[in-house]
Amino acid sequence: MIRIVEVGPRDGLQNEKTILTTEDKFEFIRLLSETGLKAIEISSFVKAPAIPQMADAHALYTRVNKELKKTGIAFPCLVPNMHGLNDALSVGVKEIALFSATSDSFAKKNVNATVAETFDRMRPVAEEALKQGLKIRAYVSTSYGCPYEGEIAHEKLVKVISDFMKMGVYEVSIGDTTGVARPRQVKESLKILAGEFGTQKLAMHFHDTRGMAVANILTSLEAGIATFDASAGGLGGCPYAKGATGNVATEDVWYLCKSQGLETGIDIAKLAAASSFILSKVGKDTPSKFLRAYLNTGLS
Repeated sequence: MIRIVEVGPRDGLQNEKTILTTEDKFEFIRLLSETGLKAIEISSFVKAPAIPQMADAHALYTRVNKELKKTGIAFPCLVPNMHGLNDALSVGVKEIALFSATSDSFAKKNVNATVAETFDRMRPVAEEALKQGLKIRAYVSTSYGCPYEGEIAHEKLVKVISDFMKMGVYEVSIGDTTGVARPRQVKESLKILAGEFGTQKLAMHFHDTRGMAVANILTSLEAGIATFDASAGGLGGCPYAKGATGNVATEDVWYLCKSQGLETGIDIAKLAAASSFILSKVGKDTPSKFLRAYLNTGLS
C-alpha cells in the first residue's frame, strides 16, 4: 500500500493570492476526507502577515476537529515556533510538522535564520510537542537544489535528516522545493539515504515545475519509498522560491501507482470532485495531465 499525504489545503493554497473563506477551505477538506486519504495537512499556525492564506488556522482546525474527528484521518498542521505550537495545542492539534532546509540562503529568506539556527529554534518545540503526546513530521526544503545556492550536496541532506531524527520525528519528508530534481540524482540520493536511515521513515515531496515529478516518484518507488506528499489538482508552490510552481498532483500520483499495480486506497472520482471544487474557488485550471484527461473523458 502506498501512502499519500495530501498537502493541498496547506502547501497547495499557501501561495494563492485569492484568500479563501474558512467555509470553502473546510468544504475542500471535507471532500478530501471522503476520498480514502488517511493524512490531510490542513494549515499552518504562522503569523497572518507572513502567509495571509493561513490566518484562519485556529478557526479552521477547530471546525475540522469538531466535524471530521471521527473519520480517523490525521490532520497535521505546520508550526514554525513555540508560539505556533501553543496555538496548535489550544485547539487540540494532535500532529505537527516542523521544517528546515539544506540551504542557509533559502532558510534566511524563509524564516530569517540559518539552517543551524532553525534547529536551535525547533528543538524546544519538538521537546514540548512530544511531552504533550503529539506526533511530529518534518520537512526538508531544497533537498536537491536551491534557487540561491544551486545543487545541494548529499552530505547536507544527510545532516539535516539526521538532526530531525534525533529530535524524535516519526517521518522526514524530502522536498524538491523548486522542482529541479532529476531521476538519476534522486536514485543516487536515495541509495545513500536508505543506507543511512532505511526507507520506512522517509517520504518524498516533489514539485512538477520542470515536469519531472512523476519520473522522480517512480524512481523513489523503485528505491523502496512508500510515502509521497501530493496536492489535489496540482495546486501549490513556495512563496520563498521564485518559480516553484506546482506540487505534484495527487491525481497523477494515484495514476502512476495504479499503472504499477500499487494500491493507494483513494477513490479517484471523489478526489477529482474535491480538486474541481477548490480549483473553481481559486479560478485556475489544473496542471495535472491525468485530471484533465479524467474530467474530459471520465475514464481512468
